[in-house]
Amino acid sequence: MLIKNDFEVAQPVDKVWRFFDDIPRVAACLPGAELTDDLGNEQYKGRVSVRMGPVSLRFAGTADITERDDTAKRIVVTAAGAEEKGKGQASMVVTATLVQAGASTKVGVVQDLQVSGAAAQYGRGMISDVTSVLMRNFAANLQSSITRAERGENPVAQHAAPAKGFTIGLQATLMALKRVFRRFFAPYPSTPR
Repeated sequence: MLIKNDFEVAQPVDKVWRFFDDIPRVAACLPGAELTDDLGNEQYKGRVSVRMGPVSLRFAGTADITERDDTAKRIVVTAAGAEEKGKGQASMVVTATLVQAGASTKVGVVQDLQVSGAAAQYGRGMISDVTSVLMRNFAANLQSSITRAERGENPVAQHAAPAKGFTIGLQATLMALKRVFRRFFAPYPSTPR
């Protein structure tokens, strides 16, 4: 499934792009993500944990930076993993593109995601909503980390909070309800008489 998100960071594009050079710092901004090993050649081992109500999903796997285009300010990451306690699998190709937008940077993220097992039971709508919530939190953590680095604080020492089920589930449910209400209350096209 293809999921698209975008967000803005109140920093110039060159500064945000330099931040993307430091993958451990970027990973620390994503709720529930943890790098466990740098394998060299832009390959990493790690874990991603997300709790959705009573279901806790924890994937272990690898991520490879397969493309880094300094001119176009585009980075492509290929990741794959398996549930640590289960039979689920997940793989994705994430493409992030940075563009100057006034004094800020617009970050476009496209995820081509394939899931099986417990994660697949949520369906496209819920997975898309959860991803949107995680991207919003990632954007806030990214902004905060860059700001802390500017003040001379150690941004790697602070990690993003784990991806907690109740908050993410509630936010994703609210997004789904808004979609339903928009469809329900959308004006019907007039029919000729």
